[in-house]
Amino acid sequence: MNVFVFPGQGSQFVGMGLDLYQKSPIARDLFEQANEILGFRITDLMFEGTDEDLRQTKVTQPAIFLHSVILAKTLNVDFKPDMVAGHSLGEFSALVATNAIAFEDGLRLVYQRARAMQKAGDENPGTMAAVLALPDETVEKICAEINDVVVPANYNCPGQIVISGSLSGVEKACELFLAAGAKRALKLNVGGAFHSPLMQPAKTKLEEAIHSTQFKMPLCPVYQNVSANGETNPEIIKTNLIAQLTAPVRWTQSVQNMIANDATNFTELGPGSVLQALIKKINPDVATQGIS
Repeated sequence: MNVFVFPGQGSQFVGMGLDLYQKSPIARDLFEQANEILGFRITDLMFEGTDEDLRQTKVTQPAIFLHSVILAKTLNVDFKPDMVAGHSLGEFSALVATNAIAFEDGLRLVYQRARAMQKAGDENPGTMAAVLALPDETVEKICAEINDVVVPANYNCPGQIVISGSLSGVEKACELFLAAGAKRALKLNVGGAFHSPLMQPAKTKLEEAIHSTQFKMPLCPVYQNVSANGETNPEIIKTNLIAQLTAPVRWTQSVQNMIANDATNFTELGPGSVLQALIKKINPDVATQGIS
């Protein structure tokens, strides 16, 4: 069975989407529509901006969303997923690509989400860190023992978890991970404590926006970050999408569940190849490729 997966924040690069814009009239129309909806030329930042421009959450998220979704739209009949999944932000791309949300509505939601997350990060300073070569249970146990906000945020693949929380909580956790035998505990250059309780103000804002957006049944099951299960019920999808902002991304479990349900071929749509590498670490026997 064929799976299409959609990347999240961190996969951006200057020049992303330029080939699409130049070669495909469909892509050009959608990019220009996006410029109008957003009220600024995001294409200028994507095609010829700076790394610093693209690192702003309010730019990064819509940029990656646009690259991924427009790729899916230009594939036309070649986009035939049996299942889809997206990593964090990528879940919105997956939902729009499978027609659960209209393109314009999806872009507005992503932009609102990005601005709300950036604002929450400014008001409640926090950070994230990648932890390598520790069992999930050890990471969870250490986080639970710290008297500060620090939680597992991304279960990326076996032996790779990202944690999220307050500056002091993440600092303390990293010291304890290294003492417990972690190969690395590396703080990330991010604008906030994503997928942690510190994102509650952003979750409240996004909840209103999601409830006022029309959702339809997707073309195929969407394996959601919060549950790691394939969902088609629009109400369940909305509930999980809201919960996602303060809950961990269960990517390892999502990929394992898709494989258990006969997924054999994974195609990453969007910038970079991060998800292909993670999927290979989760199960080296499945086929992976990317379209960027």
